[in-house]
Amino acid sequence: MDLIILNDGMYQLVPLTKQMMEHMSLVVNEIDLFDLCDIVKLKITTYSDSINAHVMNDGSGDLMGCIQN
Repeated sequence: MDLIILNDGMYQLVPLTKQMMEHMSLVVNEIDLFDLCDIVKLKITTYSDSINAHVMNDGSGDLMGCIQN
């Protein structure tokens, strides 16, 4: 799965790595792309009400969504 990140007007596809998910524990048998994207969004972003976007905690841009690779 890739994350769609908007940074300075340019969209980037960033692969979701094991390091990004190391502090997440998922106890489910089956999970789809949309559920996993929501979980990742909650863990690695902060919602900014002033710009109506999910800002990456590491400052790399705004999370726009996810795509299956």
